[in-house]
Amino acid sequence: MLSIALSELIQIFRNRLVLVTSLVMPAVVSGFFVYRHEVFAALGSLGYIAAITMFTVGAFGLYTTTVTTLAARRQNLFLKRLRSTAAGDAGILSGLLLPVTVISLVQVVAIMTVLAMVTSGPDNVLLLAAAVLSMVTMMLGLGLATAGLTNSPEHAQVTTLPVSLGTIAVASWVGISGTEELTLLKRLLPGGSATELAVNAWNGGVPVTESLILLAPTLSWVVVAVALASRIFRWEPRR
Repeated sequence: MLSIALSELIQIFRNRLVLVTSLVMPAVVSGFFVYRHEVFAALGSLGYIAAITMFTVGAFGLYTTTVTTLAARRQNLFLKRLRSTAAGDAGILSGLLLPVTVISLVQVVAIMTVLAMVTSGPDNVLLLAAAVLSMVTMMLGLGLATAGLTNSPEHAQVTTLPVSLGTIAVASWVGISGTEELTLLKRLLPGGSATELAVNAWNGGVPVTESLILLAPTLSWVVVAVALASRIFRWEPRR
């Protein structure tokens, strides 16, 4: 797995398109939110800024790169060749996705650290970490499912749009308007409960036990995405 991960990390830094998608664009957009934190804090809260930057990295960095990577490796038959080695399916996928996952986590930590330095720190760091990890797990699951519907890296530019833009829209909606109204709908939409959890973790004022319940909808999306991926993910190009 580690040898696959190292090879994939090298490929990421060689591919300018993936590098811009997974590193530069999410960092620039998140940097803008942090730079104009007073405006966005007035619109929502500091917790909203933390949540929207978290999903910016998750949607445009982690999720999109996951789909593009798997589609590209399938197209050039790299996935097929890996399956002929001693590595198992889980090890292959873990190796391919480990670099972009680590890069995304480092970005989120760095961005939130800067936000804490220029404003004030989160009320509950552990709860915030749970929100980040649940978001990462969900986006990886959705990425695996979407990759099953994606024929090529070029096709990924189309297939990733509904989830990437949808989760950003949900994060903005929940982060700005809260969940006092349409509570169930907002929490069940992909990204809604993770956004609320991040907002609660940063702003405080909500009992930890009530916030931890918000992990359930996000993990449910993980189960659904993995179940879909197990049925539609392909290791070879369609003939």
